[in-house]
This record gives sequence, C-alpha cells and structure tokens, in this order.
Amino acid sequence: MRRGLVIAGAVVLAAAALGTAGCDDISHRDIGDEINILVRRNDQLVGPATERLAAYRRKAIPQIETALHTAAPPGRLHLVAALERIGDEEGVPVLRQTAIYDVRQEVRDAAEAALGRWAAGAGARADRAREALAAIARKRAAGEGPLVFGDGGTPGLPNTVGAPEPVGADLERRNPQ
Repeated sequence: MRRGLVIAGAVVLAAAALGTAGCDDISHRDIGDEINILVRRNDQLVGPATERLAAYRRKAIPQIETALHTAAPPGRLHLVAALERIGDEEGVPVLRQTAIYDVRQEVRDAAEAALGRWAAGAGARADRAREALAAIARKRAAGEGPLVFGDGGTPGLPNTVGAPEPVGADLERRNPQ
C-alpha cells in the first residue's frame, strides 16, 4: 500500500511539473504578444498592453530588452515606458544601456528620465538607479555613447534600428477594414 502511495505521489508531482512547464511557454508567448503591440502600434492598444505586460513583472524584462534592439524609435519609447511601469530593479541595467547607447536622443532621454524617477525613491531599486545615473554621467563625460552618422543615419542602412514605424490610429482611420 505504501509503495502505491509513493508512486501516486510521484505521478502527481510529475503532472504538476509538466503543467508548470506549459505555463512558462504560454507566458513567454503572451509576453511576446504584448511586446508586439508596443513595437508595432502607436494607438489606444498600447496602454492596455503595457498594463498586461506589467503584470508579468520581472519575467518580461528579458524579452523587452531583446525587443529594444530591433524596434523602431516609437516602439522603443513604449518599451522604456513598460520597463518603468514594471518597476523592477532588474530593469535598471536595461534602462542604463538604453540611456547611453540608443541612437535616438528621445529614447535615451526617456530611459534616463525613468531612472531619475526611480532614483528619487528609496530602497534597492533607487540605489541601483542612482548608481546607473552616475555611470551614465561618467560614460558620457568620457565620450562614450551611440554611434551616430548625422542626419543621414548609418551609411547604407535605413534610419531606424530594424523595424518599421508602428501602425498608428491615423493610418487605421484612413484605411478602415
């Protein structure tokens, strides 16, 4: 009888582990779906997607960081806002990197402003944000920053970092489906 209980317990644990693994895949896809809204749209869908993304908290940060490398500037601004909304201290290095190296000034400013708001608080996140702001100032003083080729962008490449500009409400109004 005891052996039967042990086997039954092992089966329950294995089923629970499989169920948890499936949830990770689903949340990874769901996070990706929300990020796609942030990088591809510039309309009323962005706010709710940011809120849904914030619910994933720290889990969403790696995918946001990846998307920051390929999104068009408006999408990168949405991603920076999502990192700020998530509010996790693990977002500090991502915001620091963005504030130093993003090719667009408005994106760098948004990342630095988010760090500034976090630095004004208390706790571990505020401490890390203050350290990041100090590192940004040091790197900028040393001349470190994005590789920018004037108004023409990078020679031979479009003036965005990979993705087209997001679809906005204006475009949808002109082309109703």
